[in-house]
Formats: sequence, C-alpha cells, structure tokens
Amino acid sequence: MEVVYFAGGCLWGVQAFIKTLPGVTFTEAGRANGTSHTLEGEYDGYVECVKTEFDPTVVTMKEFMEYLFEIIDPYSLNKQGQDVGEKYRTGVYSENPEHLKEAKEFLENRDDYERIMVEVLPLTNYVRSAEEHQDRLARYPNDYCHIPEGILNKYK
Repeated sequence: MEVVYFAGGCLWGVQAFIKTLPGVTFTEAGRANGTSHTLEGEYDGYVECVKTEFDPTVVTMKEFMEYLFEIIDPYSLNKQGQDVGEKYRTGVYSENPEHLKEAKEFLENRDDYERIMVEVLPLTNYVRSAEEHQDRLARYPNDYCHIPEGILNKYK
C-alpha cells in the first residue's frame, strides 16, 4: 500500500468521494503542510486534505489526478465552491517523489497547464483532523458539500 494526500476544498466531500474510488483502502481527514503540530488555534498555513492509502496495482497517480479533476475547479486559487481561503486550496502532497513526478506530469500534459492552480508538493507536515471531521458526510449526509451528489456517488 502507498499513501498520498489530496486537497480539494472542504475535506468532508473530498473524503466521501475518495473513499468510493477503486484501489482506495483507507482515508483520513486532516491538514497538510502547515507550520504547527497541533489542531489548536489557526490553520497556520495548513490545507485541508485527505490522507489516502491505496493499492498502486489498482489505481495509478494519473487516474487519481483525473478523479481529483472531477471534484475541483483547477483554475480557482484558494476557493472551491463556497469555501474561500488558503486552507481550501487544491493540491497533491506526498513523501514519495514518484507520486509528485506523476502528478506534475499529468498537469504539464494538459493544454490548460498555465491556468492550473493545483499545488504538487512534498508533504512536510500532517495533522489528523478531529474525530468530528472523520467521515462526516457519512454521518451527516445533509451537511454542506461543494461536490455535487451525482459525482460523490459516481463510483459507489
């Protein structure tokens, strides 16, 4: 199994979507690449993300990028749906350089590459979100989500 971290706006919907994808064995709501090591206080540069454990024999990084592009506006900086702010930026983070290479290649091979606002960076820090944020849409399906329901349930 391998691990990669995806950011695509509010993590509730991102986690609900990623859990439905082929090859995904585990997800966890969290925050990536901030400056603190705690959930106390402000976001301190963190981005809301979903830690994703997956089987690379079932799903590739290119496929993950295609899935990510189904749920984000890749041209929007620090905004997805009604969620606005640096913590809602889009990105891919990993400790595995091959994941980052493949994600960058996906972006660079697109005709609209110059307009894309998706970060692809090494994971420098990760903090698991509070329990109330784990699988939130499964417990509260009527909570706000910027991802249309048809897409959320597309791969179930």
